[in-house]
Amino acid sequence: MNPIHPSHAKKLLASNKAAVFRYHPFTLIMNRVVENIVTYPITLKIDPGSKVTGIALVNNRDEVIWGMELHHRGQAIKDSLETRKGVRRGNRARHTRYREARFLNRKRPNGWLAPSLRHRVQTTETWVKRLCQFAPIAAIVQELVRFDLQQLENPEISDLEYQQGELQGYEVREYLLNKWERKCAYCGAENVALQVEHIKPKAKGGTNRISNLCLACQKCNEKKGTQDIEKFLAKKPEVLKRILSQAKRPLKDAAAVNTTRSCLFNVLKSTELPVTTGSGGRTKFNRTKLQLPKTHWIDAACVGIAEKLSVLTTKPLLVKSTGKGTRRLCRINKFGFPCSKPRTSYTHGWNTGDIASGKGVAGRVVVQSSTRLEIRVDGKRIGGKLSDFKRLHMKDSYSYG
Repeated sequence: MNPIHPSHAKKLLASNKAAVFRYHPFTLIMNRVVENIVTYPITLKIDPGSKVTGIALVNNRDEVIWGMELHHRGQAIKDSLETRKGVRRGNRARHTRYREARFLNRKRPNGWLAPSLRHRVQTTETWVKRLCQFAPIAAIVQELVRFDLQQLENPEISDLEYQQGELQGYEVREYLLNKWERKCAYCGAENVALQVEHIKPKAKGGTNRISNLCLACQKCNEKKGTQDIEKFLAKKPEVLKRILSQAKRPLKDAAAVNTTRSCLFNVLKSTELPVTTGSGGRTKFNRTKLQLPKTHWIDAACVGIAEKLSVLTTKPLLVKSTGKGTRRLCRINKFGFPCSKPRTSYTHGWNTGDIASGKGVAGRVVVQSSTRLEIRVDGKRIGGKLSDFKRLHMKDSYSYG
């Protein structure tokens, strides 16, 4: 059925016409059969990111009725694999437990992605399928091209319409904002108007290639003028070294998004819903034109064609991927030796990762013993007996805020 306003949901719950089906996202289930249901189409918009993916639901009146930010754990997966690699390497070196090194003896199937990248695609796919179950979604819009790196490096690669249309400058500027972390490259100033700066001045043969561009505040830009960067930063060798190395460094997050974008697009097409795409430059153009704040879920709402948008919500669902735990029976140190007691299983049915409420708080549960639980919220630990808490949500590899 159609998503409804919170006040309408309260009336349905108070009159016992509906019950809570799921808390995150908050979903109701009717207590009676509803006939002649009339629904309006909803568009699911996705802004894939390396660390955070924005998701928004937009109805047929161009109103943003729901938003969500999905925090990935790609870096945590990469760190875990590095730890495992170090432990196995140590075992082979010490000859305590021999595990033969494997090199070039495993074949990777077509479309193979590293585990940290595959995780981004799979978690997004999971939430797309969930939302398709809860709302009458009729179409999907994905930001497919985050940055066209080949186009940025070689502006002459195609005709002038690509570079000099209504999106002229948006692709380049958005790339630079991400690459230089929205700071002045020379003084590190934040939350100020930034200008595109040529590291090697055009007056001395500098080009418009992306490797020769950075961001600078107006004061630093005017102070530098047409000086060589070596002369301008002669008294700041550390800053000079950082700028020169960062100018040639590829954008890691952009590379991750570019690697997974096609795989995610194919996954979305498997839902048998019409899927359309847009570019990162178009997204920023829409957000700037509509004067909307810079957030992941607002960016998702601006993906594709967005002539007008009315944002009806101000509190997006914050979802963080936490994983399903570990298969280890106990924790190990950096040398691979046990450093904690063996894990114990309990019969009371609670699991670490469940979401519960009690003693005036609600949050993620950590099982302490067969009779005691603990809720951890904002760095605080509120413990109590099993009877002091009510389970709101079973463990599902995500935490919510």
